[in-house]
Amino acid sequence: MFTGLIEEVGTVERYSTNGQTMELTIRCEKVRSGTKIGDSIAINGVCLTVTKIEDKFLTFDVMPQTFQQTNLRYLRPSSPVNLERAMAANGRFGGHFVQGHVDGMGILREKQPQENAVLFGFEVPEELTVWMIRQGSIAINGISLTLTDVQNDFCCVSLIPHTLEKTQLKDVQIGERVNIECDLVGKYIAKWAQQPPAISIDKWKQVGFSQ
Repeated sequence: MFTGLIEEVGTVERYSTNGQTMELTIRCEKVRSGTKIGDSIAINGVCLTVTKIEDKFLTFDVMPQTFQQTNLRYLRPSSPVNLERAMAANGRFGGHFVQGHVDGMGILREKQPQENAVLFGFEVPEELTVWMIRQGSIAINGISLTLTDVQNDFCCVSLIPHTLEKTQLKDVQIGERVNIECDLVGKYIAKWAQQPPAISIDKWKQVGFSQ
């Protein structure tokens, strides 16, 4: 589990692909501290397992489903990436529940200064916006953000200078793809809302309740 508060922006040192699998090596500093083989790190919001630790690098394997569904396949050497270690049990929960399980990708369509902030607008698949609400939470490239607007196939967030400075999103250009993870709570509520009620109105009437 993650919080969406980025600890460090690392860079891609090298990668190799074989079909739809990838071995990805990231140059980083802070997130290497205390990290062991088998630990989970979120890279641009994607939960990956550490498979190798070197002096300045961490290496990860990317399986086909992750390769297909996330923007990791578009990374190149020197690409900046957002990094977050899994949340410690005694840590502060400053963002929101982020699993590192990407729901899909969005495309940056707008990037506009708004006084002391910058508005980012993303084209997103309509099947994702059903899980979004204005003022709700969303993770974009692993960053916990608040939605300022939601339409059928579009959503917006606004970033303060600190978030821009400390994350990779400042480097994302118009037309680039980002990883989207919708709010976990919203997804569960949407799933439950689609289920038929466990007890029908007729059953309630049979046991003496009336509308």
